[in-house]
Amino acid sequence: MKYEINRTSPEVVRRLTERYNLDFLSANILCRRGITRAEDIRFYLECGVNELRSPFLFCDMEEAVERILSAHEEGQKVAIFGDRDADGITSSALLSQELSDMGLEVTVHLPQGDEPYGLTMDAVEKIKAEGASLVITVDNGITCTDEVDALNRAGIDTIVVDHHIAGEQLPDALAIINPKVPQSGYPFEHLAGVAVTAKLVWALRFARTPLYKSHVILLHAEPGPGEDTTTVVQAYEVYNLVVRDRIVEELPNRAIDFERSRLVRLLMRGLPIMVLDRERELKQLRAAFGPSVDISLVELRGELESVIPRINGKSLVDLTAQSRAALYADGHAEMETLLSLFNSCCIYKYPELSRGYVKLMDLVAIGTIADIMPLVDENRVMVRLGLRQLASGERGNLVQLMSAQNLLGHALSAQDVGWYLSPVINASGRLGCPEVAYRLLTETDEKEIYDLTNRLLELNRQRQKMGEEAWSGASRAAKASLESFGSKFILLDTGDTPRGLTGALANRALKEFSQTPAVIVLSQSDGVRLSGSMRSREGLNCREFLSRFAGILEDYGGHRGAGGFSLEDGRKSDFLRALDEEVMKLDVADQERQLTVDALISPQDMNQNLIRVVERFEPYGEASAPLTFLYTGAKITDITNLGDPTKGHVRLSVQMGGNIWPALWWGARRIEGWDYSPGDVIKLVFRLSRNYYKGLDKVQLTVLDAQKEA
Repeated sequence: MKYEINRTSPEVVRRLTERYNLDFLSANILCRRGITRAEDIRFYLECGVNELRSPFLFCDMEEAVERILSAHEEGQKVAIFGDRDADGITSSALLSQELSDMGLEVTVHLPQGDEPYGLTMDAVEKIKAEGASLVITVDNGITCTDEVDALNRAGIDTIVVDHHIAGEQLPDALAIINPKVPQSGYPFEHLAGVAVTAKLVWALRFARTPLYKSHVILLHAEPGPGEDTTTVVQAYEVYNLVVRDRIVEELPNRAIDFERSRLVRLLMRGLPIMVLDRERELKQLRAAFGPSVDISLVELRGELESVIPRINGKSLVDLTAQSRAALYADGHAEMETLLSLFNSCCIYKYPELSRGYVKLMDLVAIGTIADIMPLVDENRVMVRLGLRQLASGERGNLVQLMSAQNLLGHALSAQDVGWYLSPVINASGRLGCPEVAYRLLTETDEKEIYDLTNRLLELNRQRQKMGEEAWSGASRAAKASLESFGSKFILLDTGDTPRGLTGALANRALKEFSQTPAVIVLSQSDGVRLSGSMRSREGLNCREFLSRFAGILEDYGGHRGAGGFSLEDGRKSDFLRALDEEVMKLDVADQERQLTVDALISPQDMNQNLIRVVERFEPYGEASAPLTFLYTGAKITDITNLGDPTKGHVRLSVQMGGNIWPALWWGARRIEGWDYSPGDVIKLVFRLSRNYYKGLDKVQLTVLDAQKEA
């Protein structure tokens, strides 16, 4: 196995340690991973609900909210159309629960059996028959132009809430909430479908507070560089907690050009001008505009102190010195502090926007992790909050399921959810009955929850058994395909294998044949079109690879390590020819896995504080690999076989930094040339984590590579 250590800049590392009060190791890791911008670092060091962006950044959000509020006022029926996977199921549960709590009459439709993905004409007819006046698609809909047109002709409005890539034409929907749509207005495009749905839910809650459509100016004035000769005035125009405009002007005292000043034009718009410490701000403004200036300022202090008592009596300068928001400000730290205080006050004044909203993050975490979304930016905050919420056990619907999967009683990682929770929820959709998981997430009767949990666990066992049976019949074909593609690829054409098993088969093939970079599994379960799943290793991006066949496929999507697509039966031969051509272009001359090491660990760093550094960088997942460390001079003190000897797993005890550390090395004895004994001194590439067992936790190493030292 190869590994590399990227070089870091001592100046950048020093700046990070000083600015963010970080230990040297954490700053070095951030720098080595290229996380050096304040806007990126923020999502690694902060974890408050107030770090999440306003949903009203979406250009169509206000229109969507208005239409739902109108449906509520007029007693109209609303139909939700979701998807069958964990992201779609959690999206449907989240929105249906919110609309029901508002008092709306809601029906939920999910693809059954082998029905295709997305809104269909059959679903349109069912919705029309129900008498719905509004349809909301979640985790789908962005490519359903014909279906939305059919709803429009029937006088039914549609709101599309999705996160997939649009086709050449957008559906003619009343509103489209999708961060991947051009000009969506939202600055982060990698939200899961359930996260986009959660944004809509927050916006609906915000719209039912007095804050909705609030349009204000936040202002702060201070002496300019010339002290008595100039004044610097900073003003932010804020609408629905979205900063629409930022103006910073250095004004010559009593000599302002009123015609050319953007600030003056903003202040004359008649919007409330909000400040902290009105008399101080007014004094500074009079220095700039003259003693007779008449500017109406709204004092924020009383409101802020009632919601955030810790700021009592402190000036804006004092608050800025203590502010986390100021750490990430690109200049104008006092103004960013004022904005942060204003936003936090608005959010925490209404529990449904803060503490109550955090309670929804468990479903957001499940869907985000299941859909393999990159754990960067806002996703880090939502998943971190969601993991804590899941571990709290507050969602009674999931307690029995989590207990069965040994997920109660300890902190949870994204890996725990990705391995033991999301697949169980996915199982119902893969076997054509997503309503089982949906009902579990929305049911209130304890007996029903018990029965649905057992049904879902049984479906998961059934899916696992079907997967094993499908693999036993496909393993030879996979080997033959690997040979025919010169070890560059595996293509499995499985006939009528249920489409819900294609992803599991692709994962299994990728695991069993470590020399192949990617696998595609095809299925034709409905006799009309083919569906496919793709899985890949590092170095081959599934979504980018599938984009090469955009002219052949009906639709496709996915991420770096996983993708899916569908195509008409008549285009199968075209697809296979094109696939052959693209596989031939793949460069797989060196398929040896390469690791990027995050830090060279000294004996002084090899202590219990290291796990705190590891946990600071959680959650780990897509686009956020677990921290990988390199240690030289480790001494093996004990080696024990673990489990079935044929699998080659071993447990080690390793002396590092003055302590003996337990370590696991999966498949060690199956590595060519493996020959280690107690007493050997080795160079070790490893990861660190907590292992929970019977209510206790201990820190252990996972060995990724080792080399004997002379």
